[in-house]
Amino acid sequence: MVDSTAGLLRAALRGSPGLGRLATVRFAGQFGDGLFQAALGGAILFNPERETEPLAIAAGFAVLLLPYSLLGPFAGALLDRWDRRAVLMWANVLRGVLILCTAGLLLTGAPETPLLLFALAAVGVSRFVGAGVSAALPHVVRQSWLVPTNSVLATAGSGVAAAGAAAAVAVIGLVGAGDRGSGVAVAVAAVGSAVGAVAAARFAPRGLGPGDADRPTAAPTRRAAVRAVAAGLRTGATAVWLAPGVTTAMCGIGAHRIVFGIDTLVMVLVLRDPAAQGSLPGGLAGFGVAVGATATGMLLAAALAPFLIPRLGRPRTVALALVAAIVVQLTLISALTQPMLLAGAFLLGLAGQTIKLTGDAAMQIDIDDARRGQVFALQDTVFNVAFIAAIAAAATVIAPDGRSPGLVLAGAGVYALGLVAVAANSLRR
Repeated sequence: MVDSTAGLLRAALRGSPGLGRLATVRFAGQFGDGLFQAALGGAILFNPERETEPLAIAAGFAVLLLPYSLLGPFAGALLDRWDRRAVLMWANVLRGVLILCTAGLLLTGAPETPLLLFALAAVGVSRFVGAGVSAALPHVVRQSWLVPTNSVLATAGSGVAAAGAAAAVAVIGLVGAGDRGSGVAVAVAAVGSAVGAVAAARFAPRGLGPGDADRPTAAPTRRAAVRAVAAGLRTGATAVWLAPGVTTAMCGIGAHRIVFGIDTLVMVLVLRDPAAQGSLPGGLAGFGVAVGATATGMLLAAALAPFLIPRLGRPRTVALALVAAIVVQLTLISALTQPMLLAGAFLLGLAGQTIKLTGDAAMQIDIDDARRGQVFALQDTVFNVAFIAAIAAAATVIAPDGRSPGLVLAGAGVYALGLVAVAANSLRR
């Protein structure tokens, strides 16, 4: 099955040179993002120089992701008006500058507030780049290749991000724990932005859309442009509602991200507990192993999704993944031990990425190019708001060592509610 999917990708690459360049933009950015976020996690979550409680962990995630999540759908309108090639090029340049500024703050021992503000800006630009790459993919791949190509690119990108995270762990291991090691690792992450900017610059102007038919025929006034940007959230939400297949995927994505937020906080606290550490590594190294397990599950989803979606259909694929996630949550995650949590991370990575790939296919096939950027930006919002809200809520009740069985059961209940929402939406005409 993997060979079949890889063969489809090779055929798509031969038929579209632009796909290779767009994949370079995506993979370079995701490698840098994985390195940057893991290094930042080392600085904030597992740094002996900075003690962080559950509520502070939730606040850090909120500062990093929530502001962009609220503004992302409005920015998505820009992806449907501006030259996406220029957006990808200059956004990568800006991200590189912000990453280097964050590294400088770490190396000088700056307090957490300015550190998180620069990190917020860097992560926000990364999300914007990710939405732009997804919206541009139909311009370099014909529709019949979208599902297998997107499966391989999106999921291999997760593996690349995990490799970036592993690189951060290696750099910190070489330089030493603390602000200095994390600062050096963050600085290395800027290389991904530089490679992405160069790859994006190789596209022709307007080569990634939006097409002339999707843009206003007359030059818009400044007020009209502001109105279009401000309407991004409403337009994206309306497009999702009018495409039931996309609505189904959003229900599954939202449910998975809520549970993923709960499980992430549980994993961080269990790994930080010295009493829980046995044969498996703890701390940042253990978190890197967990990220690797999740990424491996996501890679397997790249092989399974092109097989499942044509045979089951998109709604049934999402439903199957949610059922599997409920079983994993009730059996493996509920054990609250390191080996079981790592096994659960692998299987939930598989289930969650299957839902995500099904959603990407629905959005690229069922949503027209004029609204695709806004819908992908809205998906980013569902991803991040659900994740952060879950961590914030869990932080108020979780045990200091992460062992809270009630939270794990609540996660299974959220998956079940997502399954009910998918079933109800399938009845809508």
